[in-house]
This record gives sequence, structure tokens and C-alpha cells, in this order.
Amino acid sequence: MKKALVVMACVATLAGCVRPTDRGQQYIDGRFESILTPVPQVASESPRDFSLFNDQLAAVTANSPSLVAEHQAVYQRLQAWLDAGGKIEALADYGLEVNQMAGGDDFGNVMFTGYFSPVIEMRHQPDDLFRYPVYAKPPCDDDCPDRAAIYAGALDGQGLELGYSASLIDSFIMEVQGSGFVHFGDNDQLEYFAYGGKNGHPYVSIGKVLIERGEVPREKMSLKAIQEWVAAHSKDEVRELLEQNPSYVFFTPKAADPVSGTAGIPLKAGASVAADRRYLPMGSVLLAEVPQLDEQGNWTGEHVLKLLMALDTGGAVKENHLDLYHGMGREAGEQAGHYKHFGRVWKLDALAPQRVSQSE
Repeated sequence: MKKALVVMACVATLAGCVRPTDRGQQYIDGRFESILTPVPQVASESPRDFSLFNDQLAAVTANSPSLVAEHQAVYQRLQAWLDAGGKIEALADYGLEVNQMAGGDDFGNVMFTGYFSPVIEMRHQPDDLFRYPVYAKPPCDDDCPDRAAIYAGALDGQGLELGYSASLIDSFIMEVQGSGFVHFGDNDQLEYFAYGGKNGHPYVSIGKVLIERGEVPREKMSLKAIQEWVAAHSKDEVRELLEQNPSYVFFTPKAADPVSGTAGIPLKAGASVAADRRYLPMGSVLLAEVPQLDEQGNWTGEHVLKLLMALDTGGAVKENHLDLYHGMGREAGEQAGHYKHFGRVWKLDALAPQRVSQSE
């Protein structure tokens, strides 16, 4: 009887230690002690697709001499490595150092979420349908009104209205993305609303609020799930939900140029990420096993090894979290909204000259 109890206790202990893998988690590199850890090489059996990277690198080269100068050694060595076939086991041969990200669990599982550039319909003047203003930043620093106050009219009459949306949730999604394209139907004008600042209040995830309220199961949470909840509830209920996030983003209208990130570089879908610049400075190059999802947002069981560039930031993107840019429009939004999955990530740096000579 004692032997049976011991066996049962061991089984229970092992069951408690089982780590989830449903969103692409892997536990094959051991535990990491810091956010970035030097490793001798990348060990990945994932299929490789570096086809988007050269376009993103070309955009950096054409738009930011300062970033090119800062990362010149990495870019040059990386280009030589790619020209020679891009074999991951040969990175050190081209003077490239590998630092693996620890992931939020310290086992190398880095969270990938997705973002996109929405396109919303607006009008220059309000009417019965288009009645929700989108604002430029007011002259306030530490005393900006919170979202509820802004919705209640705290900024009315200050000439800050950039246009009027027909949907609070559309404007809110553009805020979360940090920028977006606006189509003014009254004169068929397309503008790009760039990030113009925040009101300084803390960001609260409405997705988390819906989960905590039991409105949406945690495993089903996505942008699509939020939109479906909004469609099924009254305008007052939607407003009350949005007001749970006191943070508010303001915009600066620009000509409809290509979407650019914090680094001022046009972003290429699938090749750029928003990252925490304390660990991944703007222009950093990442080798990443990007989780692959099906149309329903489920992990397919595969990762694809890609080269990405950190060219943007985000208020919710901290430490072991990357936000993958998906492009513009509704389809990109649906794809981005599903992303909350994990992959392994390595930051590529230039080996010091003496270390390069030693590795040759």
C-alpha cells in the first residue's frame, strides 16, 4: 500500500510540473538567469524564411544613416552571411555573436503578440453617425484628463478634434496600435494618424477586464473576441468597458506615407517588431522562431525561423515580449489579433575584433 501511495505521489508531482505547450512553448534550452544570455550557437530545426529581411534592411539604409552607423558591423556581417547561404551554424564564422532571450518563464519562451495599422472611416465634421472625436494632444503634462473624462467632453471646444469616427471601438483599436490610416469619406482623403502622445494615465487591458469579469474565456481572448463582445452589447456597455482603461492616445495627422515605427523607418509586415529598447535598441537584428497560426488563431505546431528588426516600441511591450507588425487593414488586424504565442529569439551582435580573429 505504501509503495502505491509513493507512486501516486510521484505521478502527482510530475503532473504539477508539466509545462504548457499549446501556444508554441518549448523547453529545450534549460533555464536562463538574465534577459539576454550569450550562447555558443543557435540550435534550431525550424524551416527558414529570410525573404522579407532584405526589404526591411533596405528601408533602414534609405531612411536612417544614424541607425546604419550604429549597427554597421552587424548589418555588413549579416549581409555577408546571408549572401553565403545563411547557415545558422556559421554565424560565428561571420563575426556574429548570439544572445538568447530568456522569455517570461526563463526557459526561452518569448511572447509574440501582433499589431497592425487599422484603416477607419472618419468625417471632418460630426453628424448623427460620425460623432466620436479623435484628438490631437492638448497642452497638458501631468494633469491630462483620463479616458472617462475625455469621453465626457473634457477636451471639447479646444480645437483639438482631428475628425470624427462612427465607432468608439475603432478609435480605441487605433490607439492600442499606436497609429492608423484614416479615410475621410466627405472628401475621399486618406491620411495617416501617427502617434502623438499619451495622457500619462496607466494602461489597463480591456481584454484582461473581460477575462476577469468572466465575459470571455482566457484561452479564447483575441482582438476578434473583443470585437464580437462589442457587437453584442450596447454602446453604453462598450463605453463603460473602454473607460476601464484610463490611458488615452493622441494623434498627429500626416500624409499617407508608409507606416513608420518609433525609429522613423517604414515597417515591413512580417519583418519588424516592437520591442523593449532597454534590451533591444532600435535597429537591433533578431533571429526568431516565429510561431505559425491557422485561420482560427491556433498554433499549427510549427515555427518558422525568420530575421526580424526591432524598429518600434509600445507601452505594453516590456522585456521578453515582442509585438510583430502584420501590415495594414482588416485582414492584417484579424491575423494580429490572434497572436499571443511563444517562440525562441536570439539577438545578433557583432563580435569584438579580437574574438572574430580567434573564431577564424
